[in-house]
Order: sequence, then C-alpha cells, then structure tokens
Amino acid sequence: MKIRSTKQQLLNAVNIAGRAVAVKTTMPILECLLITADNMGISIMANDGEMAVNTLIPSEKCEVAEAGTIAVEAKLLSEILRKISSSDDAEVILSSDGNLVEISSGKAMFRIQEKDPVQFPELPSVNENVKVILSEFTLKEIVRDTIFSISLNDSNRMMTGELFEIKDNVLTVIALDGHRVSIRNTPLTASYDHVRTIIPGKTLSEVSKIISGDAEKNVVISFDPNYVSFRFDETLMLSRIIDGDYFRIESMLTSDYDTKITVNKKEFLDAIEQSTVLIRENDKKPLVLKIEEEKLGLRVNSLIGSLDASLPAEKTGADLMIAFNPKFLLDALRVIDEETVTLYMTNSKAPCFIRDEKKTYIYLILPVNFNPAAY
Repeated sequence: MKIRSTKQQLLNAVNIAGRAVAVKTTMPILECLLITADNMGISIMANDGEMAVNTLIPSEKCEVAEAGTIAVEAKLLSEILRKISSSDDAEVILSSDGNLVEISSGKAMFRIQEKDPVQFPELPSVNENVKVILSEFTLKEIVRDTIFSISLNDSNRMMTGELFEIKDNVLTVIALDGHRVSIRNTPLTASYDHVRTIIPGKTLSEVSKIISGDAEKNVVISFDPNYVSFRFDETLMLSRIIDGDYFRIESMLTSDYDTKITVNKKEFLDAIEQSTVLIRENDKKPLVLKIEEEKLGLRVNSLIGSLDASLPAEKTGADLMIAFNPKFLLDALRVIDEETVTLYMTNSKAPCFIRDEKKTYIYLILPVNFNPAAY
C-alpha cells in the first residue's frame, strides 16, 4: 500500500476514528487503526468492541498510488503525524511492504511495525431502513442538553445511556441518574415509524465531539435491533445499544403544582455559583431556596461559612422552603438558552420541575432533606 495526503487531512481522520480505539483491552489489535486504500480514497477505522468509527478521505482529496490494507497502533501513528512536520499542508507519504510501515514528510521518515490487519474485527451488518434525519446542530444541542444526567456508575447500565424515542414527528430524548431526569422533545420535519432504544452515553458524547454542529449539515441516525449508526460527512459511527426496557417515567411528569416561580436565569445561575464557593464536595451541604412573595431567597450554611442572597421573582401559589444539591440546578440552567426560567414545585419532598411552556425541555430534580430550623 502507498498513499499521499496532507498532514492535516490524515491527522483529522486519525483523530475522528481514534474516538473508538480501545484503551484497556486484552486484544492488542483493538488498539490499532485499520487503514484501507482503494479507488474510493483512504478509509480509517477503529473498533473497541462496543463502538466503531470509519471515516473516509475521498479520492479527490488524496492519492492512492497502491491499494491495500494495513493496521497500525493508533496512539503511535497519531503522535508521529503531530510531530512529523510543522506545516498542516505538508505532504505525508505512507507506505507498507507487509512488515514495516514507512511514514515520511520532507526529510523525516519513520518506520514502525505493521500489525496483522486480518485480526481486525469486521463491522457488523446493520439494517439502516429505520432511520431519522437531524441537523448536526440539533443533535449536538440534544446531547448537550441531556448528557449530564446520565449515571457514571455501571451498577445500572441503563442509566449510563439515553432513551431515544420517536413517535410520529417528535423525538424524545431522556437521561436520568436516580436523582434527576433530563428530557428534550424535538419536533422533526417528517413523521417516522415508532422507535424506542437506549444509546450509550459514551457513544452520544463522542459523536457530539466529532460533528461540527453546522445547521446546514445532516446526521442520519439508523436504528437496528442491536445497533445504532450515525452517518455524517464522510464518517460512519456504529454502536451497540443497551438492551432492556427503559424506565417508565410518565407517572412522574405531573402538571400539578402548588408553587410556581419565574426568575431571571442569569441572576439565578450567578447566585447558585456563588453558593458553591462555600460547599465542598464531601460536605454535602444543600442549597436552600426560600420562596416568598416576589422574592427568591438562597441560603447556605456550611463548615466554611454562610450565604444569604435574594432575587426578584414572580410567584404563584404557596410560600415554600426546599433544598437541592446545587450542582443539579447548575447543570440544568447552564443549557437553557432563555432569559427567564420557571420552576414548578409541590412541597419540600416532591420533585421540582424546570420547563418551558411548550415542554421542549423538562428537568426534574429531586430535593434533599434539610432542617428548616437551621435556615
């Protein structure tokens, strides 16, 4: 095999495919990239057993002097490409004799050991008949608005993923970790068959990092009984889904409330961030909200000190004192792109809802126990 391309193109493709390189594995071949050169161009693939990425440098952007397939250690190839030239436009020549891979640019030449490409796992065959089309911007926003609510603890694997459910022309995405729920409802440009599947959070995080977020570019998401795939630009990302029945949260999504407040989002966000200065991670002291007529009070009493702040607020219903882990409020507020936010509450033991009127987004946050007399 012998190929020519610019340093920037090769490195970009290596970085994209590298999202699926195995980090800890008993199979050394999964630490490699599979590079295939043919009349289509140069394809670079990684596969960690759960997720695979295959990206193409099309033939019009490179030169394939000799077709072939090789496998090379991903981390080593990436480091060589980064350092082989200071110019992104420098030509890089990569060739193989079946034993060693030569990577050269200008006066520099590296020779590294080639791995056996036959050992590299093939991509599974996936039925792409059931699919939905989103803009890169929309998908990136959906992931940003929900991913923080997945669980990082593998004890309940379903909580490490997000539910994607399509009903007619609406995509609903749900993430939860046992303390909070994030829901994003997105209208689609067409109606689709019903889909309900759980996509690993790692997959969604990686695809969100790769796509540019361009509103003019589309991502085709295809759903198979065992896999989900994302096609965009010249890249295919394939991932196993999480098997099982996702949590039924419909009964939690009540529209009833006894207290409703609307506040300026930035002022609320700033006040909560101020409160975190006094709360250490192991301290577990809550942020207490005291809701009164035309005023929202924020109070913290910790081992370090105390905070007492207040914001103007529009209140409907009863006065209320309720406490939260401030991080959960911060995570939700940071992704809401509106001037004001509205919170709906029933009592100090029941979940708080942050949502807009159209229920495009819904954030459910469980309160924490506290001693009202201390505040």
